[in-house]
Amino acid sequence: GLGNCLCLGCDHKKTKEKKKRLPRKDQDLLLAAAYVSDAQYNRNVPFETSPQAIRLYYFYNHWTMRTVTYFFICVDLALALFEEPAWLPLPFLVTSTAEMLCLSVFLGRLVHFAKVTPQAVFWKDTKNICIVVTIVLTLIDVIIYGSLEAVAIHGVRCTRVLRPVFLMNFPESRQIRRAFRSLRNTLPDILYVFLLFLFSVLLFSLMALKLFGDRGLHTAEGAPYFANILDIAFELYVLVTAANSPDVMMPAYEFGWWYSLFFITYVIINTYIFMSVFLAVVYNNYRKHLKNEIRTLAYLKRHKMIEAFNILKVKVGTEFVVTEARWRRLVKVVAPDISSSHLELLLRTSDEGQKGHVDKTNFLRLADLLNIQVVTINIKKHPLEAWMPRVYQSSASLLIQRVVRHRTFVWVYDVIILVNAVFIALDETNPFISYAEWLFLFLYVIEILLKLYTFEPRAYFGWKQFWNCSQQILDIVLILRILRLLRVIVSIQRFRVIVTTLINIGPTMLTFGGLVVVVYYVFAIVGMEVFQGRVRFFDPSSSSPDALACGNPALKDSAFARGRYCRNNFNDLASSLVLLAELTAVNQCFALIASGFALVTHQAAKLYFIGFHVVVVILIVNIFIAFILEAFFVAYSLEKSEVETAIEKKIQELRLGVQEEEVQDGRLADSVDAKDCGFSGDEEDNEREALKGLYFRIASRKYRTVDALLQQMFESEIAPEDEGPSLEEILNLSPGSSHPRKPSFENSA
Repeated sequence: GLGNCLCLGCDHKKTKEKKKRLPRKDQDLLLAAAYVSDAQYNRNVPFETSPQAIRLYYFYNHWTMRTVTYFFICVDLALALFEEPAWLPLPFLVTSTAEMLCLSVFLGRLVHFAKVTPQAVFWKDTKNICIVVTIVLTLIDVIIYGSLEAVAIHGVRCTRVLRPVFLMNFPESRQIRRAFRSLRNTLPDILYVFLLFLFSVLLFSLMALKLFGDRGLHTAEGAPYFANILDIAFELYVLVTAANSPDVMMPAYEFGWWYSLFFITYVIINTYIFMSVFLAVVYNNYRKHLKNEIRTLAYLKRHKMIEAFNILKVKVGTEFVVTEARWRRLVKVVAPDISSSHLELLLRTSDEGQKGHVDKTNFLRLADLLNIQVVTINIKKHPLEAWMPRVYQSSASLLIQRVVRHRTFVWVYDVIILVNAVFIALDETNPFISYAEWLFLFLYVIEILLKLYTFEPRAYFGWKQFWNCSQQILDIVLILRILRLLRVIVSIQRFRVIVTTLINIGPTMLTFGGLVVVVYYVFAIVGMEVFQGRVRFFDPSSSSPDALACGNPALKDSAFARGRYCRNNFNDLASSLVLLAELTAVNQCFALIASGFALVTHQAAKLYFIGFHVVVVILIVNIFIAFILEAFFVAYSLEKSEVETAIEKKIQELRLGVQEEEVQDGRLADSVDAKDCGFSGDEEDNEREALKGLYFRIASRKYRTVDALLQQMFESEIAPEDEGPSLEEILNLSPGSSHPRKPSFENSA
């Protein structure tokens, strides 16, 4: 009896496991969808292909998991706001508990990643090793620091400077890692230029020592002028930034005007020539390595799509294809929120001959198709036309509508806005000016009412259209009078192109923002450990005798104290970040701040500020400039992609097209109202009947990032039948590797 019970229990367990196990076709579908999703978002994560690993991989990439990870990364970085030194310090027990919680989340995220990645790959990945080492070092640091605090011994938290490692090394932060790779790849070539630059500075420093050291000259503060080689080298380095010009030259210039030629020659060679060479070297290296990054991304995407195709393919005749039914299910898994009308449009674009299947060439475009934003428009009548058809369709009403829709109407109001700008600049105490403002306000209200009368209200506010939406917002907030001038930018096409380009490069600008945050954070932590408490700020009403010397006798009568720079200190994280932002601007405060902190510590402290200038201003800012240049070149040179053209062609074939400009200018009396409606047959008439009132258009190009544009250029050079190199070869591509060559990609990337 016991044996029978055990057998029954085993059978029940097996039945339960079978129910949990997905059918083979569903497993293949999930695996193919994972590959397509990776291709769509340019993810490069080698994951296990077992059913359990695939489900874990989907969960790993879920937006909630990414949000939680970034939240705790921000908490971990923000702890420096409440740790000594801080404006509002919290007990060590509180901050250490919060840090342990963050480390637990990071460790859990890492373990989750290890569950979906082959073990051999996981432990070869430098990112994972960095995270593990940082967690271990942080635990040791917290234990040692806590032990010292328990016996009232002040210690130093050495691992706080390592906290940005978590921001950089999780897979979600691949864009920030790319920015760091750009920085790292630039260093070898820029190092030689930098050494030559330092040689030039030292050479001019020796010349300055011989020219001015023995002449008994003094600075405005009474200090000996150019009497020490280290001080001379620092002053001349700062002169490259123009932060101490012309002050550094004045004692020599007053002694003899011909000495100004020394400084003019120095500025020409080191400021104009060397700084330009720095930018040229950085830009050249950035472009070279960007091209390699884009090639790798393009080949990886194609590799993923080929893997997905090979999983789903079936043989029809002499070729392998993916059936329409499996294609539909795949798209619904990759993009669950896609409307059936949008899905049918993509299917008609992929299955051009309506054969009931998608061939390999068209299947490989699926990731790009899903990345293109297609807006579904449901044409509706104006409410007034439904309520009062005779009045709304009368000759007078139609005349008003034609006038409002005409381009001249926009031009007239542009002129009104420019005239209004002149009145804004005039004296408002004049009664005539004051009354004129009411007139302009009346004209703007009339414009809004006329547009609401002409265009269907939901189309007028068109929230799915960026420019249309922005113009209506500016119409509404007329009380902010200066903003009226922005409407001129909205209405001029060339201005739109520039602003759209800025929107395109926005996401990558945020990437460089992340890079700057990391560098700022590291320098801020180091600065707080070295300079905390050296400079103190006193309230302006304070009567303390230390207030005039920023709380440090070494600063008494110094230019730092006289300039009231006491607030520029490293006594907490916020003050440190503000100070570093001031140094990035590289104005006269750079020399004053560096000299001030050298007075309260040691002259070697100037190396900290020089190092910050080299890393941020010479390297990061020049890489950012290189990126801006490349972004504008690409955005101005590229037209529609092949995939966009294919979709628009299909939209026009079905006679369901709406141009973006028509919606922007309000020439359609419609509302942007996506409707879940699909085609109901293979014949064109049936298709149009099923989509009665529905129209499509490609959305604004604002989603086309620079990376996507460059990747599009390279992919256009790869033949459809070319499966590219193997995965190992792709991951080992170098800037000198062979690749398809076309003038377009060579010129732009």
